[in-house]
Order: sequence, then C-alpha cells, then structure tokens
Amino acid sequence: MSNAVLDVNEKPSGGQLITLSFQHMFAMFGSTILVPQLVGLSPAIALLTSGIATIFFLMITKFKVPAYLGSSFAFIAPILIATNDKTEPGNAMIGAMFVGLVYGIVSLIIWKSGYKWILKLLPPIVVGPVIMVIGLGIAGVAVDMAMNIPVEGTDIKVYSSLHFSAALVTLFTAIFCTIYFKNILSTMPILIGLIVGYIYSAAIGIIDYSAVHDAKWFALPPFLIPGVDYHFVVTSKLLLVMVPIVIVTISEHIGHQLVLGKVVNRDYIKEPGLHRSLLGDGFGTFISSLIGGPPKTTYGENIGVLAITRVYSVYVICGAAVVAIAVSFLGKVMAVISTIPTAVLGGVSILLFGIIASSGLRMLVENNIDFGNNRNLVIASVILVIGIGGAKFVVSESLSIEGMALAAIIGVLLNLVLPGRKDEQIAGMDKTE
Repeated sequence: MSNAVLDVNEKPSGGQLITLSFQHMFAMFGSTILVPQLVGLSPAIALLTSGIATIFFLMITKFKVPAYLGSSFAFIAPILIATNDKTEPGNAMIGAMFVGLVYGIVSLIIWKSGYKWILKLLPPIVVGPVIMVIGLGIAGVAVDMAMNIPVEGTDIKVYSSLHFSAALVTLFTAIFCTIYFKNILSTMPILIGLIVGYIYSAAIGIIDYSAVHDAKWFALPPFLIPGVDYHFVVTSKLLLVMVPIVIVTISEHIGHQLVLGKVVNRDYIKEPGLHRSLLGDGFGTFISSLIGGPPKTTYGENIGVLAITRVYSVYVICGAAVVAIAVSFLGKVMAVISTIPTAVLGGVSILLFGIIASSGLRMLVENNIDFGNNRNLVIASVILVIGIGGAKFVVSESLSIEGMALAAIIGVLLNLVLPGRKDEQIAGMDKTE
C-alpha cells in the first residue's frame, strides 16, 4: 500500500472535499446510470438511491469502510424477467426488497457464527461459473441493442449499420480508455465511452432532443412507491428469479472487502466486521427498492479510484454520495441521459458484459481450480449450460425456477453433495477467523 494522501478518517479541506467528491462521483456515474437504462428504470432514481444507500452504508459500518454503492449488474437479467421485459417495474422492487432481507439474515448469521460456513457454501468453483453466466446470459441483449432498431408501430427490429457504427465507436473508445488511459481516467471507461458515443451519435443525427427541450431544470426523480405506484404482491416465481442471485453478489461483496482492505491497509472482515458491511449493502438495496431504485452493490470502480488517488477518506465518499443525490434532481441533465441512443448503450454493454463473464473465469484461474478434476469439470459445465441455455424447472403455473437462478442453486447443491469437496476460499479469503 502506498502512503495515503487522505486516510480513511482524515477530513479534507473545503476545496479538496468539493473537487474530490465530484471526481469520485463521476468515476461511479457511468455504471450507476447504465443499469437502469438497460432494464427500463430511471437513471435519476438510480443516482438518488445510490447516494442514499452509500450514506447508510457508511453509517452502518461506523464510517470505517470507504465504499461506494452503485447499481448492481448481477440483477440485469433477473429484473428483465421479473418486470416482464420492463412493463412491470414494481415486481423488481418487490424482489429487491427480499434480496435486502436475505442480506440482513446472512449478516446476522455471520455475526453469531462467523463466516467459515459461507466459504463452504460459495466456493470459487460455484461462484466463478455463475458470474460467467451473468455476463454471457445477457450477451445477446447487448448485441441486439448495438445493431438493431425497432420499426415504428411494430415489434419488429431491423439491422442498422448507422446505429451499429455508433455502438462500435462507443465500444472502441471504452476499450482504448481501459487499455491506454492512466490515473483517474482509467477508472471511467464506461462514462468516457458513453460521452464519445453520444457525440458521434449527435454528429450522425440519430438523437432525438425533444425530451431535453421539454424537461425542467429541476425535477423530482420518478419514485415507485409500493401500494401507491404498484400493487405489493409477493409470488414464489418473483422470489425465485431475484433472490438466488445473492449467491453471486455476497461473494462479490466479500471479494471487494478483501481487496479494499489491502488497499487501505485494514482488515474489514474483522473490523467493523463482514456482518456490518453485508448489512450495509443489503440495507442499501432495501432502501433503494422502497422508492424505485435498482439493487445496490459495492463498486470495483470505487476501489480503483482509491488505489490510484490514494484518497481513502470517508468524507470524500460521503461527498460523492451527496453530489449524486443533488445531480438526480437536475431535470435537464437526466433528460440528456434519457436521449442516449440504444446503440450507444449496446456498445458499452458488449465490453461490460464480456468483462463480467471474464471476471468469473479470472476467479477460477486465480484460485487454481483444477479442471483435470472431473468434479470441478462437472460443476462448472452444468452451471454454464443450464444458465446460458435458459433451462427452467416448472413446479406449477405459478412456481418455476429458471436460467441464472436455477444454475446458481444447482451449482451450490452439486458442490455440497458430490464427493471430493475441499474447504475452499472466496477470492483469496483467509480460512482462519
């Protein structure tokens, strides 16, 4: 670890706080607004809930963990299924509430019994392939967005080379930024790709600016309140689509806490404790869902910014959250975001979904998973084919488990019942308490 410019509890000057908070928020901005754009939710409410969730996370972790909570990519496919392809957003909110509750239950168990049990439940041989399913399972969505446009008044889509060119410009800009940019810019490939893709789209004339003209300078984000904007009806199908994804997001959270702890030279598994950080993550998701925001997760981009700038101050993280909340009320800014062409979103999604899938593969490599062992080969193979193939287990008309959720559940079960299981680690977690 390099010497900190601002350590975790150091307070920056007024000018530093403003500058560093804006810088940090913009590094989180692209990913935070991309998820709602892909699943039919509001970028404004995603930004608002991102800021609120981050502040609650800081409070629950006793202002010891400099983590920022943004929109979770793991829930893109489940949200699309739960909302019947964006037509019933309230369903996603109900599912996300129960995701938050599961986080709370898991954090309570860890508080009382430690975390060793979760290592046995979620080893890399299960989590890695499930992460690959998350990225590859929605790869077709990214490609469709990048090259096809809807025919007005119909459900038909046709290929457009003009729109595909915008997707490619966006994609290659994000790639260039990822490979060649240094310092803070290297943490913002999505945001920079969106900006360049947007400028190119404006130049070729595929942007409709009417929404910007009609928007107010200041506007309330479009809230989704249970019992007001949608009926609060809990179904087994809804829970089985959303809740099993915590298998991935909890392991992702643990990995982030381990890496973050190495960056700032602290052991966050022990203090303030994994139970507190998981509770903060889950409570952020629960609060977000109560007002219409997507599920939340700690962000890898946040760790990248901390490592590059060596600014670890929770005051800066809190400042970035406040800036995100303030920006969510800027109607004109949100209207501009709503005009981003689908092709541009598709272009950046091609890279992003591929990185998600590749991170699952990296987890397997980093944990030295031996595919010469038939046990590992079977578990990974079954998870990949069931998840990507879209398998469905139907119990009744109202009860079915499908795709990614089914793959995750079967992966956990196979790992528990097949002979030859060994105690494993999650992304390098020490097996001692």
